[in-house]
Amino acid sequence: MDGQSRFPRQRTSSGDAYRSGPVQGSVGGSGKTGKAGGTGATGATGTALPGASAPGCALHRRLHLTLDPADLVAVGSVRRRLRSALSHWGVPELSDTAELLSSELVTNALLHTGKGAVFDAVLGSDHRLRIEVQDGTSRLPGRRRDPEAEYATSGRGLLLVEALADSWGVQLRGDGKVTWFELASP
Repeated sequence: MDGQSRFPRQRTSSGDAYRSGPVQGSVGGSGKTGKAGGTGATGATGTALPGASAPGCALHRRLHLTLDPADLVAVGSVRRRLRSALSHWGVPELSDTAELLSSELVTNALLHTGKGAVFDAVLGSDHRLRIEVQDGTSRLPGRRRDPEAEYATSGRGLLLVEALADSWGVQLRGDGKVTWFELASP
């Protein structure tokens, strides 16, 4: 065996992440693999569609995107790519909630850290969707604490995540943190 059929994960051209299946361009980018130009991500790696080399394997139900610092335009592209992936994976009923909560986490990471973000969506064999957004700061997210928060136009993202996700949390890592949530297919 050549290793590919037993070990379907491959290093990307940038060498900093793994992918499975074909690369599908970049967030908001030029359709090229690897480093992207224009609005969008650097080195977005792709979504493998069901029916690829190992249809039941969770590795083939993963969307991995790397977003540039302060690139809020890319948030819309993340939503579109996530909706498309969930449709291909056979769980379109998760799209609305997953898109909303992903938008909140990605926007928070891009606005409040001054760094880029890494977005991962994985659908497990139990049809449980896990979304992770990694950023480069260890500062924990928090809710508004000021008395005028009731009238503020922002600051409710984590309340939405708490209300709509089946579970969620924050994990500190050596290079920042990962904020995640999970949704179960109904």
